Amino acid sequence: MSDQHAIHAALAGDQAAWDALVSRFSGPLWSAVRAYDLSAADAADAVQGTWLRLVENLHTIRDPDRIGSWLFTTAKREASHLSRRNRGERLIADLADAEHDPSGPALGGHVHPDPAVAVLTADEGRRLWRAVEEMHEPCRSLFRLMATAPDAGVHQLAGRLGMPSGSYGPTRGRCLNRLRTMLTAQEATP
Repeated sequence: MSDQHAIHAALAGDQAAWDALVSRFSGPLWSAVRAYDLSAADAADAVQGTWLRLVENLHTIRDPDRIGSWLFTTAKREASHLSRRNRGERLIADLADAEHDPSGPALGGHVHPDPAVAVLTADEGRRLWRAVEEMHEPCRSLFRLMATAPDAGVHQLAGRLGMPSGSYGPTRGRCLNRLRTMLTAQEATP
């Protein structure tokens, strides 16, 4: 089955065509994401995300004979995104671990180039999330969702929050203004 035929059949709902695409491209996709030194779970997420992007964009594929290149590029983007996200998570996790790890670097503890910066960054993060927790809905849920799905689109975020897409931007702006006001008031209070 050619790629073009498989895509047209998959668009028509032919499960065998989907199975053929998955069978043909899963190996190369796994190879592509493993190059990013992801955990097994994150590699699986990257591959699954690639297939999800195909489902979302299948009707827009202009050159079905280049579906392999499209999938490969998408898999690399998914893996790169997860890799960047994980580096950020590790930094935050390392800060938390350092607070509880008295062993220091000689015994496997974590090293931070400037401990003062690490302490200030962790303190700012705690202060920010305390302020978010004090906010009313939908702001609290909006900020949580923005933090957990930073690359999600407006339509996805609005849908998860149960609001029309056109309301998301103004709601986000009001919530950011409230948070800014709260943080400024906290700074002004000794």
